[in-house]
Amino acid sequence: MSHDPLLFSRCEKSVAAATVLLEEAKQSVAHLVKQEGRISTELLEEQQFAAHGLAWMATYVAALDTLLDWARKLDEDGGFRQLESLLLKIAFGEYLSQIRGGIAISQVEILRPVDMGLSAEQVAVFESEAVRVLIAEGNTAENRKALSEYLTGSLETGDFGASGLGDETLEMIRGQFHKIADDYQDAAHGWHLRDELIPIEVVEQLAELGIFGLTVPEEYGGLGMGKLAMCVVTEELSRGYIGLGSLGTRSEIAAELIRLGGTEAQKKSWLPRISSGEILPTAVFTEPNTGSDLGSLKTRAVREGDCYRVTGNKTWITHAARSDIMTLLARTNPDEPGYKGLSMFIAEKPRGNEENPFPAAGMSGGEIKVLGYRGMKEYELGFDNFEVRGDNLLGGEEGQGFKQLMATFESARIQTAARAVGVAQCAMELGMQYARERIQFGKPLYSFPRVFGKLVWMAVETMIARQLTYAAAREKDSDRRCDIEAGMAKLLGARVAWSNADNALQIHGGNGYAQEYKISRVLCDARILNIFEGAAEIQAQVIARGLLSGRN
Repeated sequence: MSHDPLLFSRCEKSVAAATVLLEEAKQSVAHLVKQEGRISTELLEEQQFAAHGLAWMATYVAALDTLLDWARKLDEDGGFRQLESLLLKIAFGEYLSQIRGGIAISQVEILRPVDMGLSAEQVAVFESEAVRVLIAEGNTAENRKALSEYLTGSLETGDFGASGLGDETLEMIRGQFHKIADDYQDAAHGWHLRDELIPIEVVEQLAELGIFGLTVPEEYGGLGMGKLAMCVVTEELSRGYIGLGSLGTRSEIAAELIRLGGTEAQKKSWLPRISSGEILPTAVFTEPNTGSDLGSLKTRAVREGDCYRVTGNKTWITHAARSDIMTLLARTNPDEPGYKGLSMFIAEKPRGNEENPFPAAGMSGGEIKVLGYRGMKEYELGFDNFEVRGDNLLGGEEGQGFKQLMATFESARIQTAARAVGVAQCAMELGMQYARERIQFGKPLYSFPRVFGKLVWMAVETMIARQLTYAAAREKDSDRRCDIEAGMAKLLGARVAWSNADNALQIHGGNGYAQEYKISRVLCDARILNIFEGAAEIQAQVIARGLLSGRN
């Protein structure tokens, strides 16, 4: 029996009301973008604002439902304290208010119910008694003040609200990687300022801890853990530095590609070495002027005897110099337009260094200087008859590359959502530390309502993003399709990371703009999360298409 049954009842009724409004929005937007029962690409593009707004509304409803589920489970286990109750109240009050009045789908775009064709009468029905009470009594000055007091000692205790993992092993893993992240926070800022690669000794330490084979089956040398474990590790490492949390991303993508699309011989050859960290992969997909439009890729791979010759250009390739293999997407059939002519390769290359990054015949490259996300460096690559062994064609069959890549998108986006949660947590902690230590007008900044109010909302929305990410990971671990759930987690997580970083820098004032303060780095790191692994607009498009196609 909950110690606050009325709160749970109101939250349940509000989720139900929001779900009804979402269904009405879906029907309204479907009317705008469908012809003869099918989605029209032209109409979907024309009505992009409404369709993407639908994606954001669906994300908010899913976030509230997920947060309520988190609270219920904590309550059943006797772990639902006043801290979690305040997180729940403030979250529901604010998100319900935004669903009713307008969701910021970017800093300059506010999506309101009317933009999706919803009537004032439909919104009025949504505003049931439960919704009205939670809006009125949720994100209030009193609740923000109360939560700020609970959070006063959180930096020392690490308690910003129960994670709800419900697994002692995962909590133990969290603690282990939490400490590692703390150990490297100062050093990481130096890597960023000097724009240098994460030291190979750090990579080797993480390899010994198993992060490169975390989700690889044990029969292929991995730890055989699930995506939820991946999220925990990634989140904690990203809390220390996004580069640490991202070291495992390329290994995760490569291992997933090979596990799902490779031949048995390829699995036995590559997965154990990826898992151990013996070889470091990089993902080589994007080309200049294509971005997310992978169907327009022009890089060619031509079969010559027992090998392929690759010619073309790639860009935004992370950790390319230090990598040993490239998961390389190229066009093997120039007569097949779009995605059908693409194939995936496991392309071997010698490991480079900063002095000689690409010591490979037929391959050249240069570094792309970036604002943040620097620890692995970004590169543009050129291939001129670069040789790839024929038996390194993934799966041994041409034309399967895009399909193979699509099979990894869910995991990649869940992992990126976890990185975003870690960055959001880092920004919040830096903002809180500064607010507590900085004295202005005779008292700590943290005592001012507009300062602690920012930090309270950071804590609330970071928890929302965390639980949405965990929910997507659990879906993936249950072998259920979760492209919509993964997209939602990434969409919201990236926005929360940027919002937290921006507001934490605001709390720092002018000092936050100085490079010596870590928050200046975190702001730069957070910004990329809304772009890579599918920009926010792409995520919204994926979610909207899925919803309008009948997926819930």
